[in-house]
Amino acid sequence: MARCAYCKAEETKLYEDGSPICLICAGLAGDYRSGLEVVLVKVLSEATQSADSAIAELAAIMSDIPSGMPYPDGVQRIHNASAKLTVARHKLSEAHARLNAYLARGIVPEDLKRSGT
Repeated sequence: MARCAYCKAEETKLYEDGSPICLICAGLAGDYRSGLEVVLVKVLSEATQSADSAIAELAAIMSDIPSGMPYPDGVQRIHNASAKLTVARHKLSEAHARLNAYLARGIVPEDLKRSGT
């Protein structure tokens, strides 16, 4: 499968005019694909990938128990991976909230507003 030509976030089998396009971008009007929706969807996709990576890392550490590492080191590895997962999930939750606020109520996140407006 190819990555979406617009948001570069999702793998897709859907093509539009010869370019791969994900279902999210396909639902957006052509003029808006380079706009806020794509930025917010891309941030959401990156947050999802980060959370998936953190989950895989924690799962790998947990499946390696007992690892033979000294007690404090093994516990610290689990603690660090868990903290990384917590941060990734928080960012994922924020990304979902920002995209939902924009799509449902038209609220543009402060960091994406144009200066001078």
